[in-house]
Amino acid sequence: MLDAHCLVPDDVIPASRKLGREDARSLAEGCSRAIVSKGKKTTVFTISGVPDDDLIDAMLGPTGNLRAPALRVGKTLLIGFDEEHYEKALGL
Repeated sequence: MLDAHCLVPDDVIPASRKLGREDARSLAEGCSRAIVSKGKKTTVFTISGVPDDDLIDAMLGPTGNLRAPALRVGKTLLIGFDEEHYEKALGL
C-alpha cells in the first residue's frame, strides 16, 4: 500500500527482529491513539499518558511478539492491517 502511493517509511524493521512487550510499550509512548486490527476485528484505544496493559496486550500476537504490520503516523499507531484505517491515517 505504501509503495502504491509513493510513501517511504522513516524506519523499517525486518521481520527477523522480534519485538516484544517493552518494544510495543516504547512504540506506543507519545501516541494519543492506537488502532489495533486482529483479523476482521478492529479496536481503537485512546492513549493518555503511559500506555496501559490492555493496549500492550492487544498489540502483541499469540507468541508475545508485536503484531505486523506496525505503523506510526504522527500520534496515531496502527497495529495489524485494516485498509480503511490505513487509508484514513495516511490521508489516501
